[in-house]
Amino acid sequence: MDYRNLRFETRQIHAGLDKNDITGSRGVAIHPTAAYRFKSCDYAAKLFELSAPGNIYTRLQNPTTSAYEERIAALYGGVGAMAVSSGMAGILVVTVSLASAGENIVVSPYLYGGTYNQFRHTLRRLGIEVRIAPSEKPEDFKALVDENTRFIFAETMGNPTCAVPDLEGLAAVAHSNGIPFVADNTFGAGGYLCNPFEWGADIVVDSATKWINGHGNAMGGVIVDSGSFPWDNGLFPQIAGPSDGYHGLNLYDTFGEAAFIMKCRVDGQRDLGTCPSPFDSYLMLLGLETLSLRVRHQVEATRSLAIYLQDHPKVKRVSYVGFDTHPSHENAKKYFRFGASGVLNAELAGDVSSTVKFVEALRLVANMTMIGDSITVVTHPASTTHKQLSETDLAAAGVTPTLLRISLGLEAVEDIIADFEHAFVKAGI
Repeated sequence: MDYRNLRFETRQIHAGLDKNDITGSRGVAIHPTAAYRFKSCDYAAKLFELSAPGNIYTRLQNPTTSAYEERIAALYGGVGAMAVSSGMAGILVVTVSLASAGENIVVSPYLYGGTYNQFRHTLRRLGIEVRIAPSEKPEDFKALVDENTRFIFAETMGNPTCAVPDLEGLAAVAHSNGIPFVADNTFGAGGYLCNPFEWGADIVVDSATKWINGHGNAMGGVIVDSGSFPWDNGLFPQIAGPSDGYHGLNLYDTFGEAAFIMKCRVDGQRDLGTCPSPFDSYLMLLGLETLSLRVRHQVEATRSLAIYLQDHPKVKRVSYVGFDTHPSHENAKKYFRFGASGVLNAELAGDVSSTVKFVEALRLVANMTMIGDSITVVTHPASTTHKQLSETDLAAAGVTPTLLRISLGLEAVEDIIADFEHAFVKAGI
């Protein structure tokens, strides 16, 4: 079925369901299998040479995971999607699918700590240079691009600063240099709050562990291909040239607009083994059915908590994109549904010690490195997600000693506010 004319709320439930399933099952079945029987040796040969569709091995594809991927692609309006074991795995697969030793990528300074470390340390050991722009301004990205740059990368909302870059501007810089714009859309909630494809992005990566799953019970990531990038411009011979792994097969000639996502699957997933389990894919499918409902509540609750914290005498600063005082307010209004997200930052008065006391005094709000969960979570980035960064890098990323990242869950926000008030009193800030 063509889902393009259906609204997001309908696609999040119906896309990926097999209406022809002879069992008549309402839900998607879990297929806990590692391998699949081949109908014949000739059929198996066609599968392995990529001339026929079908299942080979669950590292490459699985019926449960395929249904999940179809739903994600429908939500984003992409030509295809591939599920991976984590958001970090998704970023790695995208990077090695596009860049090789001696080449570089240009990235935003406002990144999740794990992404920052993958870029600065792991990729460097692989010979891929990562150039970090001094700001999120497109002109600062442009100044770092050269003939060896293979893509531009930014988070649609920075973690934890909630900085929203000019997505259209970054896409324009990338395309003027013949390279794709890759957007980490974790804060965009599976395309519901923000769909980067609408603003020129070519590839999306998303940590499905967060809002897509929504219940903190499975780890996963997704890669989505818009199908819009012209890979035959001479910069990507691994996609639009003879493949060493498939007897000279040209992925772009063979799969057209779906060439990149096929590259991720038949090379990246095959060689790196970043596949999710079928059970985790099933949990993601369940989470997607209520995505829009959950996110609406979380966005409204975040605004309420931000208003409470803004005037609190024990809070030094509130960073919330829904306020017109936030540097990214106008970009958030442009690129994000409701002009906000389910996350805010609060910089407390006091010092690290009093901030720790506050966090440990919370009773309902969980102290975890998590966002997009059904329970409200507070994270102290300086001692957790960004612990590995130097003081200089922490400052560049906007992480201060008393900064808290707060991700609202599905509780009554009045109870969360009461929990915060209790913690302020208990910590004696």
